[in-house]
Amino acid sequence: MVRLKDIAYRAGCSVMTVSKALRDAKDISVATKARIQQLAEEMGYVPDAAAAGLRTRSTRLLGLVISTLTNPIFARMVMAIEEWAYQHGYAVLLMHSHNDPQREEQCIRRLLSRRVDGLFISPAPRMETSSVFYDELQRSGQPVVILGSRGKFCAGFPCVESDDVTASANVTRHLLELGHRRIAFFAGPQMAPWAQDRLAGYKKALREARVDVEDRLIFQAGATIEEGEKTAVQFLSEGTEATAIQAVNDLVAIGAGSLLLQQGQKIPQDISLAGFGNVLVSEHFRVPLTTIRQPKFRLGVAAMEVMLARLRQEKAESKRLSADLIIRQSTAAPAKK
Repeated sequence: MVRLKDIAYRAGCSVMTVSKALRDAKDISVATKARIQQLAEEMGYVPDAAAAGLRTRSTRLLGLVISTLTNPIFARMVMAIEEWAYQHGYAVLLMHSHNDPQREEQCIRRLLSRRVDGLFISPAPRMETSSVFYDELQRSGQPVVILGSRGKFCAGFPCVESDDVTASANVTRHLLELGHRRIAFFAGPQMAPWAQDRLAGYKKALREARVDVEDRLIFQAGATIEEGEKTAVQFLSEGTEATAIQAVNDLVAIGAGSLLLQQGQKIPQDISLAGFGNVLVSEHFRVPLTTIRQPKFRLGVAAMEVMLARLRQEKAESKRLSADLIIRQSTAAPAKK
């Protein structure tokens, strides 16, 4: 490992001069700086980030806690955060909570032990409206940005989210405009704020159209393809006479759609189907899926902008971004009887 004194020996100067040159200090001549910096690069010198952190009280590290990177919603968001962090001289440490609040707390504590300058957190859903740990985190003054809809337990932090209520209502309005009046909703995890928002949007659009909200048309479907398939079995067995299904996300929609097609149902001739999220597979499903395009990359950029404001100790307000309806072949007017 190349040390400062090795560079000083080769350059024929003091260790202090090398240190100042590599820190771009103003009391070193431009020519001396350039010579030492070029020599350090040729020798393969790598700065000691830990030592620099002790001196500057900044590690240039940001922590990121999400449920799992296999969730397609996070892929582009994480890419944006990492890219913008890199451009501003930060590195990102990624950890997975697997939607387990206890594991989430341990992940955050481990990142804090690495003295990260800030934290991005997509909180695991929970029933509690308060959290001793999140209260402790807020009192510490640690810069934190919440990714996605906030639960009450972390309401004290700025968040970056898509406007899921409006976006979900727009899906329902699209189905209503096609002529559907019995629209089933495959809801997500009851504890998840984003799932609550999307259900609220569905109900809002129905009420605005003066269409009754029927509990028997709302199914608890979870968030995965497998859960979508199971819910579709229940849906078929209950004979709701619904002509359309609106799913809480694309994975649930794809699971439901696969099961319906296996059972001989035609999409959209027999039943229309819509999702939420615009994950890559939705466009390439057997019947390309009508869905909501979440601004995943823009959400990541917005999260980094809020974080940079927090790191500068400026006022950082939450950001809510609009999401667009993408109409594909999975929705059409109901069949005439």
